Amino acid sequence: MMRNSGHGNFGARLLENGTTEFRLWAPDVASVSLEITNGTAHIMRRDDDAVFSITLPVGAGTRYRYRISPALTVPDPASRAQVDDVDGDSIVVDPEFPWKALDWQGRPWHEAVIYELHVGALGGFTGVTQQLRRLAKLGITAVELMPIAQFPGRHSWGYDGVLNYAPDTAYGTPSELKALIDTAHGLGLMVFLDVVYNHFGPSGNYLNAYAKSFFRPDIHTPWGNAIDFRRPQVRRFYVENALYWLNDFRFDGLRFDAVSKIDDPTFFLEMAAEIKTSAAPSRYVHLVLENENNDAHLLSAIPTDKKPDAQWTDDWHHSIHVLLTGEIEGYYEDYLNPAEQLARCMAAGFCYQGEISLHSGAKPRGTKSSYLPPTAFVIFLQNHDQIGNRAMGERLSTLVRPAPMRAATLLLLMSPQIPMIFMGEEWGETKPFLFFADHSGELAESISEGRRREFATFKSFNDPEQRKKIPDPNALSTFTASIPEIPLTPSEDQTAMLAFYEMALQIRATEIMPRIPGAVSKGAHALGKTGIRAVWKMGDGAMLTIAANFNDHHLQCEPGEGTLLMSSTTAPMSGASLPANSSFVWLRKT
Repeated sequence: MMRNSGHGNFGARLLENGTTEFRLWAPDVASVSLEITNGTAHIMRRDDDAVFSITLPVGAGTRYRYRISPALTVPDPASRAQVDDVDGDSIVVDPEFPWKALDWQGRPWHEAVIYELHVGALGGFTGVTQQLRRLAKLGITAVELMPIAQFPGRHSWGYDGVLNYAPDTAYGTPSELKALIDTAHGLGLMVFLDVVYNHFGPSGNYLNAYAKSFFRPDIHTPWGNAIDFRRPQVRRFYVENALYWLNDFRFDGLRFDAVSKIDDPTFFLEMAAEIKTSAAPSRYVHLVLENENNDAHLLSAIPTDKKPDAQWTDDWHHSIHVLLTGEIEGYYEDYLNPAEQLARCMAAGFCYQGEISLHSGAKPRGTKSSYLPPTAFVIFLQNHDQIGNRAMGERLSTLVRPAPMRAATLLLLMSPQIPMIFMGEEWGETKPFLFFADHSGELAESISEGRRREFATFKSFNDPEQRKKIPDPNALSTFTASIPEIPLTPSEDQTAMLAFYEMALQIRATEIMPRIPGAVSKGAHALGKTGIRAVWKMGDGAMLTIAANFNDHHLQCEPGEGTLLMSSTTAPMSGASLPANSSFVWLRKT
């Protein structure tokens, strides 16, 4: 009998009788031995499905590796913890933990206000734990961790992880991660995890040495051969990984990275259905996709209680970014009518719903999404990608003046769509968030050079000498430059920004959140070329109106009906004149 409710087709399972069962799927080798560090080697038994297994009288803390050939030992691909790094020994972990928030069942999705953060930049699991009370007071209801699966080196964005079940040792222990989640639950905060199921990192992945069929030789990706989700063993590896994070660690939800890079989208629908079905009826579990294809089908293909909840909406970000900055290079070339496109996002979720996308090779992109509820879309002004994928990692606070930034922030926080902010945004952090990793040798040189080539077509970096100024991803200084400076004694401007966020989120919690279930768009339209006005009929029949002007001059705009909930400026509307660089929110109650 297992000591936890986890799923045991992969990795080491600690059993009740003081023994541990080890399992490894290795279809390409005839024999495998389990080697206990500073101990003995044990030949494992192979079954008809090419799963090697053995049960030994060893317990938590045992260090081990698998020998798959005379010249090669490898860590457990389903390791629950590593001694050092991806190439080190794996560790048997006791899943038991003295949970305190035993009655926590999560929160409904419409209450989500998401705070995306990088665990390493905030000091590991214990460092993040120390920030939770502050975030709860601000009005955040969900914390989303960028990927934490074991990656090579000391610091990384996490999208080059190779051991999907092991929290990275640079961040802390599995127990410290559980303490983070337990503390969050005690404060009323959900915790989501960003997981990467579309590829492995370029270093530390040994699957090709004993399980080549984990990958498809006929489909190539930027990271190598595509993962073969046609194989039941591969599907189970990832489904069980998702259940492991949700059940053993009590995460409240998962964000799935780059779904469009997976050849078989049915995998996500099947996984979502299994996750939702296996959860207790009283528990809220939320699933969010990143999918540049804008495939609304993935958000509606199965019954409401079994499907993914939402998708990150890059269209919303790109539209408002062009409005705020005027930038039109790279993927922003698809957003030359940003006010109209933002209005469409406010009303229908996606901007591209089958239209031709220049950046996607002049091909149609997206499907119709207007039938989906506002909560099917996670919107943001910034996230790790939209800051860190810039050559110099600039935040909007260094690109946009305070007044239009406040106007955009209010638009974000008051929409019945699901808002997300990136760490530091709430006080106007000006330090960059750069792309960083910790590789060495030829791989490090390749990544550094590739980073610079990526921006060769941008006007600012046409000159090779200019490209040399792009920070080296593998330099320690690139990581340290990305650590936000949490203001212990906020400046006057930081205090004002924090107060603005807190007030907006208080109003959202009391006046908007309870009315979101059942909300439907009543339309949105552009105000000239620099503003938008959007209206929703809320679930209780109330009418919510938001208008925003990203122009240095007034715009003509009919005010909303009912009570003015909040504005981003002290300048009042005068008749049908919307002040420069401002946003206003009205609510007419039934």
